[in-house]
Amino acid sequence: MADTPRSFRVEALVLRHSNFAEADRLLTLFTRERGKMHVVAKGVRKLKSRKAGHLEPFTRVQLQLARGQGMPIIAQAETMEAYSAIRADLDMTARAAYVLEVLDRFTYDEEEHPQLFQLAVETLERLNAGVEAFFANRYFELHALNTLGFRPELFACVSCRQPVQPVDQFFSARRGGVVCPDCALRVEGVRPVSVDTLRFLRHFQRSSFKEACRADPRPAQREEMETLLQYYILTQMESRLNTPGFIRAISEKA
Repeated sequence: MADTPRSFRVEALVLRHSNFAEADRLLTLFTRERGKMHVVAKGVRKLKSRKAGHLEPFTRVQLQLARGQGMPIIAQAETMEAYSAIRADLDMTARAAYVLEVLDRFTYDEEEHPQLFQLAVETLERLNAGVEAFFANRYFELHALNTLGFRPELFACVSCRQPVQPVDQFFSARRGGVVCPDCALRVEGVRPVSVDTLRFLRHFQRSSFKEACRADPRPAQREEMETLLQYYILTQMESRLNTPGFIRAISEKA
């Protein structure tokens, strides 16, 4: 392994932070250059700290890090984008928090994912610009899965490998994709998926974001897409996410 410089720069999204020692904070970052990292912000909880405003969750920052015996320490911080429109809207905050939670829970420390970083930045930019959250988040989910090596199979039955026919199908998160009606009789744990929902999922998976936004799924199809993708993500992660429940609670109060 090559020697690591004592000081280095990263572009990062602040995923979360927690209090650390008397006046410090421990930050979890997702960086363009090094993937997920844990770093220390010294003295950031002091009233006169100049770094505190740059290190809140959802912030995109440029950091100068100094590596010591333990975790890297933040030497300098500069905000690149604060995503103020997201912060001003509770529903958008929840949708953005979902993106960050997926990044945090689906990646390992210091495993480079520059494409995933760029996808996350673009998703936050879309949410901040007022793009409909359904399109921003569903596109993020499908293309994050592609980047991480968990692309769901939506064009052929994962059991018999025959092309999917234009009829209602089934889905197996454990098997990683669509199961045809014949094979569904022999596969445990499948869920139904309508032919129209499957059509929209395939469109999102193989399209640019601009092309994906031309789709017009009905409310029932939108709900089925969201439920199916989150079911698939949770199965692959083998753990729970906190933000989907937060999003549902906000939606029910709206």
